[in-house]
Amino acid sequence: MKKLIRSFGFAFKGLGHAAATQLNFRIHLVASVVAAGMGFALHISVSEWLWVILCIALVLVAELFNTAIELLTDLVSPEYNKIAGHVKDISAGAVVVAALFALVTGVLIFLPKLL
Repeated sequence: MKKLIRSFGFAFKGLGHAAATQLNFRIHLVASVVAAGMGFALHISVSEWLWVILCIALVLVAELFNTAIELLTDLVSPEYNKIAGHVKDISAGAVVVAALFALVTGVLIFLPKLL
């Protein structure tokens, strides 16, 4: 049981590190709070909440993986390396895909209620 509790501690330490050091992660956290606030204000349905929660989780997980990949890439390749640059660009691209999916989903859910 101690190992399990300690592993959660490490996970929360990682979330704290990402929040403290990564501007984009903080931006996504703020966007998540805004989306949740809009969901409450506009009384979205349960199925719409599921999509909003999925989008929030997807974007935050993508940003966390991107951060981990960038840190690991910097560790193993501290000097400029073309392939390492591609790795970082691709992981950042994954975040963009997730964020665009979230944006489109948000527009489909919230825009009709705002109009």
